[in-house]
Amino acid sequence: MRKLSISGDHFILDEQPIRLLSGALHYFRIVPEYWQDRLLKLKACGLNTVETYIPWNLHEPEEGNFNFAGFADIEAFVRLAGELGLHVILRPSPYICAEWEFGGLPAWLLADNNIQLRCNDNVYLSKLDAYFDELLPRLRPLLSTNGGPVLALQVENEYGSFGSDKTYLNDLKAGMIARGMDVLLFTSDGAEDHMLQGGMIDGVFATVNFGSRAKEAFAKLREYQPTGPLMCMEFWNGWFDHWMKQHNTRPESEVAETLDEMLALGASVNFYMFHGGTNFGFMNGANLFDKYEPIVTSYDYDTLLDESGKPTAKFYAARKIIEKYVTLPPLELPPLLKSQAYGKVLMTEAAPLFTQLDVLSTPEHRACPEPMEKLGQNHGFILYSTRISGPRSSMELVLQEVRDRALVFANGAFVGTVERWDPRGIPLEVPTEGLQIDILVENMGRVNYGPLLCDPKGITCGVRLGYQFLHDWTIHSLPLTNLKGLSFTPIDCEQRQQPTFYRGSFQVSKPEDTFLRLDGWSKGQVFINGFNLGRYWEQGPTKTLYLPAPLLRQGDNELILFELHGVMEPVVTFVDTPELT
Repeated sequence: MRKLSISGDHFILDEQPIRLLSGALHYFRIVPEYWQDRLLKLKACGLNTVETYIPWNLHEPEEGNFNFAGFADIEAFVRLAGELGLHVILRPSPYICAEWEFGGLPAWLLADNNIQLRCNDNVYLSKLDAYFDELLPRLRPLLSTNGGPVLALQVENEYGSFGSDKTYLNDLKAGMIARGMDVLLFTSDGAEDHMLQGGMIDGVFATVNFGSRAKEAFAKLREYQPTGPLMCMEFWNGWFDHWMKQHNTRPESEVAETLDEMLALGASVNFYMFHGGTNFGFMNGANLFDKYEPIVTSYDYDTLLDESGKPTAKFYAARKIIEKYVTLPPLELPPLLKSQAYGKVLMTEAAPLFTQLDVLSTPEHRACPEPMEKLGQNHGFILYSTRISGPRSSMELVLQEVRDRALVFANGAFVGTVERWDPRGIPLEVPTEGLQIDILVENMGRVNYGPLLCDPKGITCGVRLGYQFLHDWTIHSLPLTNLKGLSFTPIDCEQRQQPTFYRGSFQVSKPEDTFLRLDGWSKGQVFINGFNLGRYWEQGPTKTLYLPAPLLRQGDNELILFELHGVMEPVVTFVDTPELT
């Protein structure tokens, strides 16, 4: 039986001291066909361990409906890492943060208004227990104690940044042990008093997370954990991007300096991230402090491998520092994954949203415009429709607590946008015959960190004209999980100024990585051969979407764009380099 243990200030494995040199790769942000490429590059950098989160919402998208295939095949990912000679650190749910939708928590938890998240709440814990009953038995054969590569598992995640419920943390610990998780258990928190006080558990190894000032961070940890190996579980060597803000970068010299400082102290380290990957589909998270800030589709993270897996200057800088402390073989990288500029693609057909509702959704009738979760919907868009009697003099239409961005139509004509970060009313005058109101709301990502984690989507309070709430709503859930039933016709000019699905096709003789530019398009979602690639928005900073080769087919490929605002020239371009700024 192999088990990572602690002796004095060292990790011990196979009766020998070991320093964990780890990098974070999220299997769910990388197409499975590229897992091996990314893991081999991690190993080539001089690392001996890979770390990954495990998001609950990926593996139980609907309550009681579990998914462990494709992107969600955590068992295959861990086995592959072991076969390549890597150790594995797992950070399982319930909560992962990770700039991931709802911090990895499943949206269906929010259907219960009374549930209390991340604490000793019986309803929450019962749902978590059902998930752990499915997840943890899958992990048990992969533990080092059973011959697998997994050396350690995390209990919760940065809990001291959120709460102080030690009963809850100890329940999680006990639940993991009872299900056979007999490897080293650990916590990770920021190197601050309140975070360590809130997040540490008696008898569980503590690690800290930081991006600089390693000596100060480890000194703070030593105040709470006087002995044991030093480990930075998240070395923040880059950062993520929000829509409407600039692309984040960090010089490789700063990263190398902090890494050197840690290794000189004898510490172990986990790069967060080694390779970021992509928030495919609707799975980006969001921050909410002063205002709501959704995260972009790219999770490039300005780190050691870029979004498409190419080594960056930080890769070589990090390897050079690691070579000061570890004897490494000559650098050997897997074959280069080429990228291709497939050029322009004309979108030739269109399907306006309002003509496709019966194909996409079964309408529900409610007195009030209820949020997505009450209708069993997790992601995408939701359409609220009602009729206002007339005549009425000009008053403001107010969407009370809209989450997150709404397009408003009166008698089919676009009259304005209401955004969570700019919730202004829309002046309306209602004629004698009344007015049909349609409100299309986009979920731009649930909050993944901080005190405002409960983040239901859609219209979460009500809609009023002046001070009068409007009732009698027809609601269409639009998760856009299946677009096969759409009826496309040749594009005409009138369709270009309303929410519309556009379709085009292009030929590929040899599938290679590529990047989709959407110049001239406003905002929407991209689907390639039925796969939800991600969100685009002219607000930036990203100007391209990464399209990995395994999502392409040799021969004919179908591209569908769901454009919210309209486009004058329905043309897109595939280029061979990304633009993230």
